[in-house]
Amino acid sequence: MTEMVYTVDEAAEILRCGPNYVRKLIKSGKLKCMKLGHIKIRKSTLEEFLESYEGYDMTNPSDPVLLNMTDICNIQ
Repeated sequence: MTEMVYTVDEAAEILRCGPNYVRKLIKSGKLKCMKLGHIKIRKSTLEEFLESYEGYDMTNPSDPVLLNMTDICNIQ
């Protein structure tokens, strides 16, 4: 079993955000992690997070808000 694990910096690159935001996600309980010397995030955990919160505004990780796609895309 070869499960890929990422550091906070690597997870931030994948999510296209900063490491501080990844730490906010972890602190809010939205993104699970483990400590193996330093914080590590499993690839499968990151994929589960992306699937779970697709369609949400995660600007404030403590208060995810369902996106209104009509407003975002200006679809009439």
